[in-house]
Amino acid sequence: MNLLESMQVYVLIVDRGSLSAAAAAMDISATMAGKHLRALETRLGMQLLSRTTRRQHMTPFGEDYYARCKDILRLVEETDAQAAHQQLAPAGTLRISAPVIFGTHALVPALAEYMQRHPHVRVEATLSDRVVDLAEEGVEAALRIGTLADSSMLVARPLTPYRLMMCASPAYLARHGTPRTLADLAAHQCLSFSPSALAQWLEGDAGGLEHIAAARLQINNGEALRAAALHGLGIVLQSNQLMSADVAAGRLVQLFPEHGRTGRPMHVVYSHDRYPSTRLRSFVDFLVERFPPAPHR
Repeated sequence: MNLLESMQVYVLIVDRGSLSAAAAAMDISATMAGKHLRALETRLGMQLLSRTTRRQHMTPFGEDYYARCKDILRLVEETDAQAAHQQLAPAGTLRISAPVIFGTHALVPALAEYMQRHPHVRVEATLSDRVVDLAEEGVEAALRIGTLADSSMLVARPLTPYRLMMCASPAYLARHGTPRTLADLAAHQCLSFSPSALAQWLEGDAGGLEHIAAARLQINNGEALRAAALHGLGIVLQSNQLMSADVAAGRLVQLFPEHGRTGRPMHVVYSHDRYPSTRLRSFVDFLVERFPPAPHR
């Protein structure tokens, strides 16, 4: 049987969840799809799928073989296109993940330009502040803020550092006074400050400021913290992208502007793959162009 066709059937069985669904996608009978799967397992001398009457799942070898089949089939597709003197344009569904604030205020506006450049790409974006598992959740690329955990399974491209600013409303400062030194913050309502974020904003040790008392109001959402600051409920340390317009309009006052200029590291990460799709390559290159990394000092 044709090896590439058998690989395609196997990938579809995994992607569609059943042998019959793969057969329908290939426009072949379920019996023929089963023959392709058995031919692969016979050729390899290994079981690819563990099957019961109710469900099927890949064996450990089957998982590795599935990833290799996808690489091979994609490479064949790109090679065929090049052989026909065609330029393979980015196409298909791009699944990405990004932190909520950066995604809302920076990434989504940038996607308008990316999607205009690549009209055949469909984007599915998940905005979440948790660290997603790319392989487990089917995400091709994720933006991450902060120091990356060491992982040989991911490729990381640096982007523009993620900068924070400390702000309060004029009304709050009129009632409680303007802090002149960082130590003065101990006498203020500091909304949802974390010692790690404060230390990174200070570009080093927080110098004992980790003992700042928690404010009466604690919120786990940046947009809500901005609203709290605008209503005079305390001092916030949040993204420049979220707060800069309010500072420019005078709705908020920036405190200690000499701090936070370096910013926190930000990267786009994706799985290590010898043959990344043109869709993924185009997106990563676009991000590096749109959010260029800081020059080395």
